[in-house]
Amino acid sequence: MRVANLNSDNSVIIKKVIKNAGESMNNVVEILPNKVKDMSLSKLGRYQIDISEKEMPGLMSLRKQHADKQPLAGFRLTGSLHMTTETAILIETLKDLGADVRWASCNIFSTQDEAAAAIAKTGTPVYAWKGETLEEYWECTLQALTFDGNLGPNLIVDDGGDATLLIHKGYELENYFNEHGNYPEITTTNPEELVVEKLIRKVHKLNGNHWHNIVPDIIGVSEETTTGVARLVQMEQEKKLLFSAFNVNDSATKSKFDNLYGCRESLADGIKRSTEVMLAGKTVVVCGYGDVGKGCAQSMKSYGCKVIVTEIDPICALQAAMEGYEVKTLESVLDKGHLFVTTTGNKDIITLEDMRKMRDQAIVCNIGHFDNEIQVDALNDSDAKREQIKPQYDRYTFPDGKQIFLLAEGRLVNLGCATGHASFVMSTSFANQVLAQLFLAKEKPEVKLYNLPKELDEEVARLHLKHLDADLTVLTKDQADYIGVKVEGPFKKDEYRY
Repeated sequence: MRVANLNSDNSVIIKKVIKNAGESMNNVVEILPNKVKDMSLSKLGRYQIDISEKEMPGLMSLRKQHADKQPLAGFRLTGSLHMTTETAILIETLKDLGADVRWASCNIFSTQDEAAAAIAKTGTPVYAWKGETLEEYWECTLQALTFDGNLGPNLIVDDGGDATLLIHKGYELENYFNEHGNYPEITTTNPEELVVEKLIRKVHKLNGNHWHNIVPDIIGVSEETTTGVARLVQMEQEKKLLFSAFNVNDSATKSKFDNLYGCRESLADGIKRSTEVMLAGKTVVVCGYGDVGKGCAQSMKSYGCKVIVTEIDPICALQAAMEGYEVKTLESVLDKGHLFVTTTGNKDIITLEDMRKMRDQAIVCNIGHFDNEIQVDALNDSDAKREQIKPQYDRYTFPDGKQIFLLAEGRLVNLGCATGHASFVMSTSFANQVLAQLFLAKEKPEVKLYNLPKELDEEVARLHLKHLDADLTVLTKDQADYIGVKVEGPFKKDEYRY
């Protein structure tokens, strides 16, 4: 039984767990074939998948290159990623390469029910529907992580790190219980964290060694969000990372395309579908000017909005200023903004008190991965009256009569109120995911956090050029020698910032 990268302080605990492993083998879930909203939507989902395949040349090329070799055959693979049409094509690519796949969404509002139904129709276990409760969401994650025989995955595709988080939280709880003979006190008041704490205790009561039993078989995870990677970096620094991890987010063909160009189109899509508001002439406050914030600011500017950026990083702030945006503190523009967009991946960016100070009928939304950028819980517990205009579009009226509109309950507005990024840009992100999974399966690397090599990053870009009728210039040997690169690349140093 392999034990991955653990602190020496845990050695006694681990020996105790290994000695007792197998004494409690109760199933931690009643394994279901699938759980989706409406299987009758599968035909529509299949139509959408067939159309979108043409817009995902990266994934389709990887199928052609690797399907005959079945490089993922024999590997159990769990996905925790928005269950959209594009994700359906990723799932079928992983299956074509041989993987045994189980899937859950990574957001309670992001599932496209027709796509989920289409995948379930093929016999692939998928647990996702639009509008899950937090309890249902985390139960779905557990279902996706549980294969027949109470086995866990060998490989994980993660988006936001929730599948990885659940494993690590469960593992830590088992360590604590084996050392102390009881459960630690639950101190969090965060509703989602409370759900997780209750779930891992429920699992422990059914099988006291469940997570220690499955962790040795996990080769690694590929993670594609900024926030999810931040979690992995922290776990690695604290020597708590239990298996290898691939940082897909920082591949140029992910962060510089999905984050920037994807958000540039999908932010407006979510806002327009939900509110039908006229954007031209409005003042839009974009909180954060990383790749996501850059795409959002460009989008709103293209609609004729006056864009104001808030930033903590002087380099990003200078970039924003030199693009012609005003850079101000949030506090100074609360009464000016018609629309506020959070993009930071941090928490408490817009507080309850901030929302009280906004102009009447300001629209508030988030396009960062998690829902804690806006203090939604505080807003719901406040003296503001909440009215649902339609799903994922709520109006809050404060006692003074002032109103604000909140989109997607503070979760990803582009997926909660629309269908997320377009297929083509997701092809670049998901090609990175597939390449990371192939690397993990083949190399079974030691426990650490990895980045995709520059050669593969460039290959992902190359796979998409023909679709856009783009012709690549080829260096001569003399030119390549002159700048110190190979004719076929890579063309930039690893530290180069595109």
